Amino acid sequence: MYDKLIFEISQPNRQAYSLPETEISGVDLPASLKRQLPLDMPEVSELDVVRHYTRLSQKNYGVDQGFYPLGSCTMKYNPKINEEMASLPGFVKMHPLQPEKTVQGAMQIYYETSQMLAELTGLAEFSFNPFAGAHGEATGLMIMKAYHLQRGDTKRTKVIVPDSAHGTNPASASVCGMDTIVVPSTPEGTVDITALKKVLNDEVAGIMLTNPNTLGIFEKDICEIAELVHANGSLLYYDGANLNALLGIARPGDMGFDIMHINLHKTFSTPHGGGGPGSGPVGVTKALVHLLPNPRVIKEKGKYRWLTNEQSIGSVSGFYGNFLVVVRAYTYLRTLGKENVHHVGYLSVLNANYIKESLKEYYKLPITGLCKHEVVFDGLISEKATTLDVAKRLLDYGYHPPTIYFPLLFHQTIMIEPTEVESKETIDDFINTMIKIAQEAEANPDLLKTAPHNTIVRRLDDVKAARNPIIKYKDIV
Repeated sequence: MYDKLIFEISQPNRQAYSLPETEISGVDLPASLKRQLPLDMPEVSELDVVRHYTRLSQKNYGVDQGFYPLGSCTMKYNPKINEEMASLPGFVKMHPLQPEKTVQGAMQIYYETSQMLAELTGLAEFSFNPFAGAHGEATGLMIMKAYHLQRGDTKRTKVIVPDSAHGTNPASASVCGMDTIVVPSTPEGTVDITALKKVLNDEVAGIMLTNPNTLGIFEKDICEIAELVHANGSLLYYDGANLNALLGIARPGDMGFDIMHINLHKTFSTPHGGGGPGSGPVGVTKALVHLLPNPRVIKEKGKYRWLTNEQSIGSVSGFYGNFLVVVRAYTYLRTLGKENVHHVGYLSVLNANYIKESLKEYYKLPITGLCKHEVVFDGLISEKATTLDVAKRLLDYGYHPPTIYFPLLFHQTIMIEPTEVESKETIDDFINTMIKIAQEAEANPDLLKTAPHNTIVRRLDDVKAARNPIIKYKDIV
């Protein structure tokens, strides 16, 4: 019975609570505030509630249950020691308005984490004000805009974005009141330098790049790009949403980047479930530190304090970011240590290329060179089934599908990121399953087109679901 909707197990006048009598006299609400229809809530016992939601939770798929080919963009393993540190009573019970002298330990974590990120990226300082990646991205562009305005350069209102960029890049530019110029990619998946040269002018505030880009390809011409952009009086913005491939190996600051944001819930192994909590710290070169959002944590005479700067872009959040997420990232880096952090990059790249080489005879490989943390295919070689069909069939084998139909450069995109944490045995099982699905598509394509076959929810009618969604349980029948 607990596989039903909670409304279906409801029984009249059954309840899971008992409230004491109130001493507050009744309040006569005006008619405009009174409910016209009875509150349609399920009536169930406490035991039924517990059993129902326990069964429901067991139907969820998470990284603690199996391999996620979506990679660190959504599901990278979060070591349990991170959770232990974030659960310490002294951290959990803090209040953001406590006096500085009572939160010196927390401020030390902010300060030291900023230093570690600066060392890993080659930038001068990071701010933890932004609550998420897109928030950090917008903050970085605000810094870029403020830099030009403080110099009296008011014409620079345009941002260059490659066609392989993450969708948030042009969106963040728009939010900051800046227009976007798109530059195409070469057949090798990197920025077209010739096209870039044509759009550089005195209206360009900067360029937004991911390196490796969303195709998993390293921008080998990054030093030339940096020279061209800086010679134009513009800045380089690094979308550091996923740093897995570079961690401990290469630094954006050494490539010429001036501003960047990081997603702590990706590379730095903090939770990402349910849309949060998140953290998108933004880092800058020394010349831009004064523009970082207020407040900043500084260290003076062995003590930590908040610093506000009149030249700053101002405040971008109510308080100084999501502290417990930063604690988790701090723990992750301290656990790895300097001697081990580079393994993140090496293993991420190794695992992605292992998958690429293992599947290239079954799935189209539009870019054949070395990839970094992720590999992008363009559907099945046989073309007898679509990428969506492959994704649905993976559900039958107990795998969450990888990212599909993004990036938009290919029609049947399958983007796979194994991360650095998976064993060879796990990756081999996934590879064998992908090969088996390719063979099934060749022999019996209808098997894929009607998948999944053994999941609780079968394939939806996407058009009907979009145009006529069922939003009330009573409308199911």
